[in-house]
Amino acid sequence: MNESKPLNEFFLGVRDELPILLGVVPFGMIFGILALNAGLSNLEAQAMSSVIFAGSAQFMVAKLLAESTPFFIIVISGFVINLRHALYSATLSPYLKGLSLKWKVLLSYLLTDEAFAVSVIHFQKNEDNSNKHWHLFGSGLTLWTSWQISTAVGIFVGAQIPEAWGLDFALPLTFIALVIPGLKDKPGLLVAATASIFSLIFFPLPFKLGMLMASFLAIGIGIWSEKK
Repeated sequence: MNESKPLNEFFLGVRDELPILLGVVPFGMIFGILALNAGLSNLEAQAMSSVIFAGSAQFMVAKLLAESTPFFIIVISGFVINLRHALYSATLSPYLKGLSLKWKVLLSYLLTDEAFAVSVIHFQKNEDNSNKHWHLFGSGLTLWTSWQISTAVGIFVGAQIPEAWGLDFALPLTFIALVIPGLKDKPGLLVAATASIFSLIFFPLPFKLGMLMASFLAIGIGIWSEKK
């Protein structure tokens, strides 16, 4: 059995996550700045990073709140954006099924794209290690800590930036930088093209409903293309 002590697994998770922080930290700083520009207070912006702890959903919520979007639209939009976490959970479930409820709740809170990416590879290589969940704890906690700090730095920096500068352009640029490198296969390209085209077609719809409709269509196209 490939057994490793809990602290060893924890620090392996920390180590594996550190290189990814090069991209995460600037993203957190940008959120802190844009949250202030969207009208959130310093406390609200920091609390969003602590409670929601989901980069793309936080950007979306801040933007929709700034535009006085109805609450149910914000909730639905957040649900759609975070649907991928259900897939992450399903993938990790066989490796974590023996854990207590407390562990599962903690790890579900810390589960993010970046933590999943490094820990699922580790789990596959160390399937027989009963302490492997400490790796996800280490990677997730590392990301959480850096996200809180980078958000706080962004809030501090944002408070020093004149409102007239306008940083709204940073949001689409950030998402473009995150999405483009991941478009490496046909399903990914079809999903991106569908979402882009139909978000423009449905743009005139009120309450950002066009974004939701384009998202559902893109998800449908992605599922269809994966099955072909």
